[in-house]
Amino acid sequence: MLIRIYPENPNPKAIEQVVDVLRNGGIIIYPTDTIYGLGCDITNHKAIEKICQIRGIKPEKANFSFICHDLQNISEYVKPIDTSVFRLIKKALPGPFTFIFNASNNVPKLLSSKKKTVGIRVPDNSIAMEIVRQLGNPILSTSIRDDDDILEYSTDPELIHEKFEDKVDIVIDGGYGGNIASTVVDCTTGEFTVLREGKGKLEDYV
Repeated sequence: MLIRIYPENPNPKAIEQVVDVLRNGGIIIYPTDTIYGLGCDITNHKAIEKICQIRGIKPEKANFSFICHDLQNISEYVKPIDTSVFRLIKKALPGPFTFIFNASNNVPKLLSSKKKTVGIRVPDNSIAMEIVRQLGNPILSTSIRDDDDILEYSTDPELIHEKFEDKVDIVIDGGYGGNIASTVVDCTTGEFTVLREGKGKLEDYV
């Protein structure tokens, strides 16, 4: 199903429809401030496994992010954050960054069996934020494309729908997406280490 939602003023009924699908274990493709994302409710193990099947990866080896709607939401899933790190992320978010933190015990065991870290995103996109806010917990998310695979289908919602309609429950058309991924920053040691240069420029906030 392809649903058009306008980022300037997301339709509450359309958002509600998406949230219902997520709560029932559905998979969605949705816009962010970078590339379109493939997502599900982090509390639904079957949905997580389905995303892993779509991407052809094992859950314990996957580099998924949690899409959170604010910093309070983040604190539930990560171990206490150093003050200097907190100051930086407060300035940088919402924005095109994925911050890697040490995971708390609230991270689903399916995802943390081998890894003790979690990637956190708060994208500057009203559609994604409203979905997470109404859902009441983060969305597990991964990009719909690999880092070296920049194709038109990853930016045009109608082409995304054509490619994924038999694999996901809803594709949200929130306008054309970008083709530059988020900047990934490791914060697990209390320092900032850029693991992948992307759309976000960390030096603007340090």
